[in-house]
Amino acid sequence: MWNSNLNLQNLINRRTFLGNTSLGLGSAALLSLLNSENSLGSSEEREGIHLKGLPHFEPKAKRVIFLCMAGGPSHLETFDYKPTLEKMDGKLMPDSFTNGQPIAQLQGKELKCLGPQYKFNKHGESGQMIADILPHTAKIADDICIIRSLNTDQINHDPAHTVMNTGTSISGRPSMGSWVNYGLGSESQDLPGFVVMTSVGGRNPQPIASRQWGSAFLPSRFQGVELHTTGEPVHYVKNPNGISKHQQSELINSVNQLNAIRNQSVQNPEIETRIAQYELAFKMQSSIPDLVDLSDEPKHVLDLYGVKGNDGSYAFNCLLARRMAERGVRFIHLYHRGWDHHGDLTRHMKTCCNLCDGPTAALVQDLKQRDMLKDTLIVWGGEFGRTPMFQGKGKLPGRDHHIRGFSMWMAGGGVKGGTSYGATDELGYNAVENPVHIRDLHATMLHLMGIHHERFSTKYQGLDMRLTGVEESRVLKEILI
Repeated sequence: MWNSNLNLQNLINRRTFLGNTSLGLGSAALLSLLNSENSLGSSEEREGIHLKGLPHFEPKAKRVIFLCMAGGPSHLETFDYKPTLEKMDGKLMPDSFTNGQPIAQLQGKELKCLGPQYKFNKHGESGQMIADILPHTAKIADDICIIRSLNTDQINHDPAHTVMNTGTSISGRPSMGSWVNYGLGSESQDLPGFVVMTSVGGRNPQPIASRQWGSAFLPSRFQGVELHTTGEPVHYVKNPNGISKHQQSELINSVNQLNAIRNQSVQNPEIETRIAQYELAFKMQSSIPDLVDLSDEPKHVLDLYGVKGNDGSYAFNCLLARRMAERGVRFIHLYHRGWDHHGDLTRHMKTCCNLCDGPTAALVQDLKQRDMLKDTLIVWGGEFGRTPMFQGKGKLPGRDHHIRGFSMWMAGGGVKGGTSYGATDELGYNAVENPVHIRDLHATMLHLMGIHHERFSTKYQGLDMRLTGVEESRVLKEILI
């Protein structure tokens, strides 16, 4: 029995919402919240939480935390020291490097070398060369493997993100997080298997389209859920005013019963999906507030990350990433927007590094202290690198987009720490030693999670589609334990 017309009206509105939001913002979260054995649906053959037959072999990593420095951090001011470039500062870039090469905003302009803007030093027992602008990352030099020979296909931000996230510049393909969530599911019963968070700080924060964590032709429940670290964490999960937890539970049970009756006639996997979505969304009403409540974190941990509160900062997101990892979330993707440094490079690099360097190192150290780094794969990097050539005006130089050679690093989850792999040429332009394409990065990530990338596919439009596509891809076995 309802106590008032207001409660009845709220219930009617709630039922209308549940019946009509399959394409709304809230459903973008709800559609990927199936994590338990009962909620995976009968449309896929599964064993427990994972796709039947997966993992193919014993995994080294249980989860992935991908730290995307959106905008493209300069490898020449972070991990790729080039003394020859330093000597050629201000001189013309040799035509032999740039002729016929795609250049973003410098196309057709006079190209002059820009030497590294920060000093580099060796760090750790491994002697890894890291720029002084990253003092905290320098402290974890023996935990990370720096890959200095990345290359990608697209020179502008959105298509380059599409390559980084899906392995191809063709839109409409599933993101890497969705592939992992689809294959392995989540170990959490009350959180999504794939969560995305964003933060901002630096120059010209490029927008990140939600399709970058979409599931495309994979079942919609495996897409990423964007968690907002200010305001309401997940849209439309909180009860509306006037609806108690008991009333909400009864409503969900009633809606699910109606869906079950309908499904007896049509046998539609998406109805089975919807039934489980409502159940998990109901659980998230408790799990999400608990996740973002840091009152149980000791002061020394908050200080380690530099967390000031629930402020949507990169530091706060890194701490939440660790908390999600503890709770069984399979794929956690953090974007920090602000690394697009076409001008005033040193000032904006300082801003971004001040925001991201300490929390990144804290995440590695915290996981290591909790004995979780060994089965958590951390990946750090942007969608591309920056040119060895000067861009900008006067004494405020910057660097343009660059795809032929750049740096990323990996840590934990079966990766050899304190190592370097690959190299660019003497000016940091082309990857010349052990070149690594983004597809190779994906193949290695899947391998560490117990998945053979060539055997992990799904049928779509008559083709066997996979994250690494049909192009040649390889696992970077040299960097694995």
